[in-house]
Amino acid sequence: MIKNRPADQTGAAHDWLYRTLRTKILHGEVAPAEPMTLRGIGSDFGVSMTPAREAVRRLVAEGALSMSSSGRVSTPELSNERIEELASIRALLEPELASRALPRAHFALIERLEAINEGVSQMVTRHDASGYIRMNLEFHRTLYLRAQAPAILALTETVWLQLGPTMRALYGRLNRTEPPQHHRRILAALKAGDEPGLRLAVRADATQGLRMLKA
Repeated sequence: MIKNRPADQTGAAHDWLYRTLRTKILHGEVAPAEPMTLRGIGSDFGVSMTPAREAVRRLVAEGALSMSSSGRVSTPELSNERIEELASIRALLEPELASRALPRAHFALIERLEAINEGVSQMVTRHDASGYIRMNLEFHRTLYLRAQAPAILALTETVWLQLGPTMRALYGRLNRTEPPQHHRRILAALKAGDEPGLRLAVRADATQGLRMLKA
C-alpha cells in the first residue's frame, strides 16, 4: 500500500491517486502494455473503487492509459507510427518553448540547468532508469517554464505522459553511460543567446532517441 494518501474522501482520494499514478507513468515506473485492474489499483494505493475509477478515467482521457471495451486497463504500447507522431509533436512544441524562454534565460537559470544536468549524470552512473527520466524531464520543464506559455507546456506534458513507459524502454535500448550530449548543446546555446542553435539542439534531444525505438 502507498503511504501518505489522504483520507478516503472521494474527491481528495481521486485527485491524489490521479497525481500519484500520473507521476509513476510519466517517470517510466510502469512498463508499456502493463495490465491493471481498477480493483488492483485501489488495493495497491489503498483507496476505494470510486476514486480509482475516476483517476483512471482522467488518465485514459490524457492518453496515459488505455481501456478496452471489456474494461481492461493498461499503459499504451506505442506503434512505430504513434512514436513518430509523438516525436513530431515534440519537434514542433519544444523548440518553440525553448525559443520563448531564451530572452529570460538569465545566469541563475543556466546554473540551475547545469545542476540538474549533473543530477542526470548521477542517474546514468547509477543505472537508475526512472531517476534518469525524472531528471531529464526536470531539465526540460525548468527551461520551458521560462517561456511563460502555459498552454504549449500543458500540451507538451501530455505528450511526455503518453511516452513515459516507452521512455523506459528507450533507456534500456540506449544503454547510456553519459548524459544526453544535446543537453550540453542546449546549455551552450543558452549562454550564447543562439536561438537557431537552441532550436536545433532541443529538437534533436526531443526526437533522435525516440526514433531509435522504431523497428
